[in-house]
Amino acid sequence: MPIIKLETEINADIKTCFDVARNIDIHQESLRFSEEKAIAGKISGLISQGEWVSWEAKHFGVVQHLTSKITEFDAPYYFVDEMVFGAFKSFKHEHRFREENGKTVMTDIFDFKSPYGALGKLANVLFLKRYMFKLLERRNRFLKEKAEAIAKNQIGAKLVLS
Repeated sequence: MPIIKLETEINADIKTCFDVARNIDIHQESLRFSEEKAIAGKISGLISQGEWVSWEAKHFGVVQHLTSKITEFDAPYYFVDEMVFGAFKSFKHEHRFREENGKTVMTDIFDFKSPYGALGKLANVLFLKRYMFKLLERRNRFLKEKAEAIAKNQIGAKLVLS
């Protein structure tokens, strides 16, 4: 069962980072390259405890569908989305946030199981784990840029008001 762990340092406050990471609209922007879009459930705005979203996206040239649900939630430090339907046998994606030296460290822990037994394990080794790592890494770069832009605008607005 492969586990991917990524840490991203962001020059923004923890609440902004937390909200950017759970924003359905920003998620769609971050994965525009795969034509990912929310098609059912919570399809816009901030997703929270107990809510679910169904996604349609193109990966490996094939249109795929996946539904995940927020199963754990402790704002602004932690939330978990877990697959309830999709191409994986299962997945659990933990999103953790902590403040460190005036910045936010966002940690993703993506734990997944591939279907098809030994063939799925072979796919993990040959390409799937690497593909998922790169997808999450690309998404996190986008989230970092978005959160830092929001934080910068908030600081600019405070300076204007002062």
